[in-house]
Amino acid sequence: CWCSALVLCMDVGFSMSNSAPGEEAPFEDAKKIIQKFVQRQVFAESKDELGLVLFGTDSTKNPLHQDGQYENITVFRQLMVPDFELLEEIQNQLQPENQQADWMDALVVSMDLLQTEIKGKKYDRLNIVLLTDLNIQASSDQLDIIIENLKKADITLQFFLPFPVGDKEESGGDGPISDPGHHGMGKGLSREQKEGLDMMKHIMLSLDEDDGLSQIYTFRLQLCMFKQIERRPMAWPCQLTVGSCLSIRIVGYKAVMQEKLKKTWKTVDAQSNRQEDVKRVTVYCLDDDNETEVQVDETIQGFRYGSDIVPFSKVDQEQMKYKHDGKCFAVLGFTKQNLVQRHQFIGNQVIKIFAAKDDEHAGVALSALIRALHELQMVAIVRYAYDRRCNPQIGAAFPCVKQQYECLMYIQLPFMEDLRQFSFPSLENNKKITPTDAQLTAVDSLIDSMMLVEEGDEEKPKDIFKPHHIPNPDFQRLFQCLHHRAVNPGTPLPPMEPWLKAILERPDVINERCQAPLEELKRVFPLTEVEKKKNVKTSAEIFGKDRPEISVFWLSRSVFHLERVRFSFPHLPFVSVLLSFMSPVQHLLLHLLSFVLVVVTLLSSSVCQQLIQRIEQLLSNRNTQYYMKSITGIQAFREQSVKVTHSFTLPCRQAGVRWLCEVMLR
Repeated sequence: CWCSALVLCMDVGFSMSNSAPGEEAPFEDAKKIIQKFVQRQVFAESKDELGLVLFGTDSTKNPLHQDGQYENITVFRQLMVPDFELLEEIQNQLQPENQQADWMDALVVSMDLLQTEIKGKKYDRLNIVLLTDLNIQASSDQLDIIIENLKKADITLQFFLPFPVGDKEESGGDGPISDPGHHGMGKGLSREQKEGLDMMKHIMLSLDEDDGLSQIYTFRLQLCMFKQIERRPMAWPCQLTVGSCLSIRIVGYKAVMQEKLKKTWKTVDAQSNRQEDVKRVTVYCLDDDNETEVQVDETIQGFRYGSDIVPFSKVDQEQMKYKHDGKCFAVLGFTKQNLVQRHQFIGNQVIKIFAAKDDEHAGVALSALIRALHELQMVAIVRYAYDRRCNPQIGAAFPCVKQQYECLMYIQLPFMEDLRQFSFPSLENNKKITPTDAQLTAVDSLIDSMMLVEEGDEEKPKDIFKPHHIPNPDFQRLFQCLHHRAVNPGTPLPPMEPWLKAILERPDVINERCQAPLEELKRVFPLTEVEKKKNVKTSAEIFGKDRPEISVFWLSRSVFHLERVRFSFPHLPFVSVLLSFMSPVQHLLLHLLSFVLVVVTLLSSSVCQQLIQRIEQLLSNRNTQYYMKSITGIQAFREQSVKVTHSFTLPCRQAGVRWLCEVMLR
């Protein structure tokens, strides 16, 4: 596979741990850059490989070490895809040491590592990044040979230094133009640093005369944001068909797609942290007393429908699937572009359609179609199916004509069944909320002041807020937390980084511009406190603080009053109010007592019959909870009936006693 190979070569020698009072040592800045390099590669899910070479180490571990050469240089990590293990090793094991090593020798070891590891593989880029303060005498004996080998192997080179490098070269003079706020300055550069700078500039200009010095950076370079997740474009070959006669060979590429993180969680043993120590055994059993075990082959999928389970076998599943002929990009018709509204765009991707590279006739035919659509301001309505496994879609293919290329851009559209028509009452007919002219003007001014574009050069609008330059804050924060949890397990998550919080804030221009419209908005839309006309009584005020029982006298008066105004009991509004303050038992008790009071007060046998039907409904539910509620209700029915009156009419009393006896016997 085609990918790039990068070797990070870092100076961990004695001089890298020296710093001026109040400044951080160059080693710490270089370590942060190394961590950011690795983090960006890990979270970008890139297949690029990375190696790490340290020089200035107390020990020596490299394949070129022999006869006292290439000493104090260690190959810390061979060339491989970076992972969390490397991040943890850099965090815990990368420390400043007490030796010094020639950075030219370290460069040779890095070149050897690249040449050895890439044998038999294909890489589209080879790169070495060298981080050092140049504060050691470097040998220039093999300088021309090293430059020749770098060119021959097509290896690019980058330097990171603790001080800035000026534009003009000076040999033996005052050194590069520098900023006293950077590391390693003191009273100026040492003799070793000046000589090292001359050698470094010679190497970079030999590799690239024009932009060689632009590849020299300082430790102050902020690799603050993580790289975007890298996705290599995959070609989707197909046939664009117009009717049954015209067919054009095309290739599609995803231009824009909603990126979603792969959230994969692994279950590991709590003590060993190993996935292999956790074993799962799945057993299927019947829902009977013995829990009889059933083989997997004897089971099928089922869906619950009410109290029944409807079986759904694999045969049914295959028959229900929509079958089509496979990948497809068929033009169904054409329409004006203004008839395809932007709010109708659905899906999570945009696909660019090009003609096949090796087919000249296809290029001419597709170009003619694109040009015709562009001139007529029309779009093609197409039927799109990625492959046989995917359901077909309907979408619009817009013409896109650029100076460098031309193509069709496919965007998915909804089917008729996907659209929902909602009707809302008009706001214009409500006189209470009709805005005044001053209020409308204030809202318009606020909208204008918060526009994210302004006039640029040649009267072209210029974006103030540039989303293309802003990384996904969701991903950035997640990557930061994942890295922290990997290298610092058991510690609280860090706060959001200041740079990430800053890019999510409104631009200062917008803040200044919208202050006056906001003040005007407050003036024309004053807020007044609305006093409640009637205090709402709480359940404690109605029923008493610690009394679960309900006042029978109050209920009876409520029933009398509500019956006089001819409310039907199932729809009594006071019942709905009470129910919102009551427990389930009190809820049922209120229903039953209210029924009893209506019976006693109105001497109505029909209401008594309604009460019987309601409790029988509760008994028909085969659930212990409903049985207990029914028994509680029956007891309350009897007790409250006796308390309120002893003057039941004979038909009602006989019916009620007979029914109570039957229910109790059940």
